[in-house]
Amino acid sequence: MDARGGQSLPVADLDRRFYAQVVDQLLGALAIAAGIALAAPLDGWPMRLLVVLLVVAAVLTAYAVALGTTGSTPGKAALGLRALDERDGTPIGVGNALVRSVVVALAGLPTLGFGLATLAMTAVVDPEHRRRGWHDRLVGSVVYDVRPPRAEAEPREPERPRAMVNLTAARLLPGADAHTSTSRPAPPVAPDRTALRSSRPPVHWRLTLDTGESVVVEGLALLGRAPAPRPGEDVRHLLPLTSRDMSISKTHAAIAVVDGALVVTDRGSTNGSVLLRQGVSRDLLDGRPTTLLDGDRVRLGDRELTVSREA
Repeated sequence: MDARGGQSLPVADLDRRFYAQVVDQLLGALAIAAGIALAAPLDGWPMRLLVVLLVVAAVLTAYAVALGTTGSTPGKAALGLRALDERDGTPIGVGNALVRSVVVALAGLPTLGFGLATLAMTAVVDPEHRRRGWHDRLVGSVVYDVRPPRAEAEPREPERPRAMVNLTAARLLPGADAHTSTSRPAPPVAPDRTALRSSRPPVHWRLTLDTGESVVVEGLALLGRAPAPRPGEDVRHLLPLTSRDMSISKTHAAIAVVDGALVVTDRGSTNGSVLLRQGVSRDLLDGRPTTLLDGDRVRLGDRELTVSREA
């Protein structure tokens, strides 16, 4: 799905989806409890049951309308998630949303958590690594993380030491006042920074694989065993990587230039991605963009690439 200036939205992680579901279930439980309290004064259990069922139907319908038209429920909105159509990234419609909500509601009935655990397991074992549970596959939806990305800030260059003025040598220069010990040379004129910036050549980012192959990044690049773009995604480079131990996913990671900076994003790979910077390694968070610097190395399964900045 195309969004945020050509960048595709990351698939939501299971933790945030779990918390969003907890919020939705708590709100639904409160509404049903209010319906039970409303039905308590009525005579006869058939009328009481009817009122409770009407409240349940109203809650499911409200959730379905919100999910089908906006892609969000109260829980998803609070956690920055949206369930959208896998084909074009639009809301899935009220009908599909109602089917999805009913399946999730039935799975959440008091069964010691087995129903929701089964749905969660179908999302974990998704062969496409998009965390689509059975209820998502039923209606063709994918849950995305729509929070704005937070790219890492590049480290600031250390402040350069100020130039020291040799006053003795300054007094010996022509025109210096031989009788005044406090004479100083005129301060240098500051350069025109605007002119310097405009005269700088463009910057290019190069990826060099551990096999010696290299490519200059000129757009979105996908790396993996058999990388494939998502629907509507504009991809410039498809970089297939062989793996001796099958530790590389089909579409393992994405690398792109954003506002002159090189950014890498793990695409929900099975074995994850690792950034190595100045001898320190750290795992990349699934779906979270990370800014790369000159000299960084990125490990994808049993393969590795090096980042270089060229003028």
